[in-house]
Amino acid sequence: MDLSHKAVKRQASFCNAITFSNRPVLIYEQVRLKITKKQCCWSGALRLGFTSKDPSRIHPDSLPKYACPDLVSQSGFWAKALPEEFANEGNIIAFWVDKKGRVFYRINDSAAMLFFNGVRTADPLWALVDVYGLTRGVQLLDSELVLPDCLRPRSFTALRRPSLRREADDARLSVSLCDLNVPGGDGDEPPPAAGCPVPQNSLNSQHSRALPAQLDGDLRFHALRAGAHVRILDEQTVARLEHGRDERALVFTSRPVRVAETIFVKVTRSGGARPGALSFGVTTCDPGTLRPAELPFSPEALVDRKEFWAVCRVPGPLHSGDILGLVVNAEGELHLSHNGAAAGMQLCVDASQPLWMLFGLHGAVTQIRILGSTILAERGMPSLPCSPASTPTSPSALGSHLSDPLLSTCSSGPLGSSAGGTAPNSPVSLPESPVTPGTGQWSDECTICYEHAVDTVIYTCGHMCLCYACGLRLKKALHACCPICRRPIKDIIKTYRSS
Repeated sequence: MDLSHKAVKRQASFCNAITFSNRPVLIYEQVRLKITKKQCCWSGALRLGFTSKDPSRIHPDSLPKYACPDLVSQSGFWAKALPEEFANEGNIIAFWVDKKGRVFYRINDSAAMLFFNGVRTADPLWALVDVYGLTRGVQLLDSELVLPDCLRPRSFTALRRPSLRREADDARLSVSLCDLNVPGGDGDEPPPAAGCPVPQNSLNSQHSRALPAQLDGDLRFHALRAGAHVRILDEQTVARLEHGRDERALVFTSRPVRVAETIFVKVTRSGGARPGALSFGVTTCDPGTLRPAELPFSPEALVDRKEFWAVCRVPGPLHSGDILGLVVNAEGELHLSHNGAAAGMQLCVDASQPLWMLFGLHGAVTQIRILGSTILAERGMPSLPCSPASTPTSPSALGSHLSDPLLSTCSSGPLGSSAGGTAPNSPVSLPESPVTPGTGQWSDECTICYEHAVDTVIYTCGHMCLCYACGLRLKKALHACCPICRRPIKDIIKTYRSS
């Protein structure tokens, strides 16, 4: 709380920030708040309401962490959550109660909307504000009194009513000195009371475990998008696909991602039995130079363009509320995490060039939100599982032996349901290959027949481990994949030595 008792900011977590007005409010007196800080990594938003309990008589330890549903289940408290789409920085929210106990609110200069009812107006009422979830900071503005017969609101400080018996300075609303912050964090969260489900609170607790403590909020979606019914919303942090059943949407980040920068994306709308999944990838192509009509219907077809594109799909089903973390390390490996659990390396890319991240919405996944980003190494956070070890002196090697047991999770299982790389003429450096068990030298024998010399490169992973005859037979096989990294084989390229 600032010294003027006008502005409050939640210090940590997503809850535990309930505060009140310093005096009772009048019937039809509009409590006006300006949202000064928004934190996109949570669910839910500001809770507003009233209480007939004098805050100066409330002991801080008796307050729960949540106004809804914990506090409103007690007698004398009424509150409701503000819709998330209205919880943007800079918005001014006014709310008030009429003589029938109905609570109304308006956003900026919009028309009044019914919020909830049932407030007991026979007793004095104090304003209740829970700085929750997406909303991290609010500021109290001068209140206004709007009577039913008034066409235009008048400033409360301009009214002269003997019944108020207050000086002009005291006629403004301010946050009470009894701000009632309850110490504690997510770790010591008490179990919810029986019969009072708190799905949003439980979801936020899960998110706090899947996200780092601090996120940078400068990353947004680019204004360019491909798709007839795709919209960029909420200060370019939300991408939504509307209407079309079989449509696809392609969106890009507003800037190139940095090496070792983890991008956190939340699936905010998913469901139904429609096929399709979320695709993701990177490109060296600046989205500002593209035209939507030039982009293909399928994100996987982007790899046929002349620029560098690498695209794959998120393995496994996604549900609303899931959080994905994507990071490109210095070796050019794009790693994925799902709700805090590492899903391994998904792509090998050229990290020496600027890379914009892209996402393809299709089927059940129709809305995603960029929560923010962080460079884990700089914050002392554990990094995602790294790639198999490779010898720096050898251009290519065979096998999949891992000497460090902590890295063993990297080599198990397929790396994605589908993947795409770049065209052969793209300026991309091929990934290093894992070392052969028991040796650090490059092998000249085909890893399939062990008879002929290695003379074939697998596209798109870049591993050189086959003779041309075995490469042709492997390419024709069903679900053909590289014998080293298990990436799908799109083509094989025969090589010729100069000596």
